[in-house]
Amino acid sequence: MSKATVHFTVDLTINEGKLEAFQAIAQTMIDGTQKELGALGYEWHLSADRKRCRLLETYADQNATLAHLTSPVVRELVPKLLQTATLNRFEVYGDPGPKAAETLSKVGAEIFPHWQGLNR
Repeated sequence: MSKATVHFTVDLTINEGKLEAFQAIAQTMIDGTQKELGALGYEWHLSADRKRCRLLETYADQNATLAHLTSPVVRELVPKLLQTATLNRFEVYGDPGPKAAETLSKVGAEIFPHWQGLNR
C-alpha cells in the first residue's frame, strides 16, 4: 500500500435483536462497494458473541475515498445500518483529502494523517 492509501476502522455494537437486519444491510453495502474501482478492501469482522463488528476499509487514494463517501452505499445504506447498530468509534488513517475530511469530521471520525513507517 502506498502513502496515498486511506484506511477506515469502524467499530460498531449491534443492537439487541437486530443481527439479521444488520447482516442483510452489510451484505448490500459490500455488493455496492465492490463496484467501486478505488475500494481496495472492505472487510467486516464479527466478535465471537456476534454483538460487535469491526469494519476495515481501504481506499486507493483521496479520490476513491471521496467517491465512496458520496456513493449510494454511504448516503442510503449507512443511515439504515445505524438503525441496527451503534457507532462506537470511527478512525481514518492517511489523508482523505479536504472535502472527505470535512465529511468524516462531521460524523465524528478521528483522522490520523500518515506520519512515517514501512508498508510493502
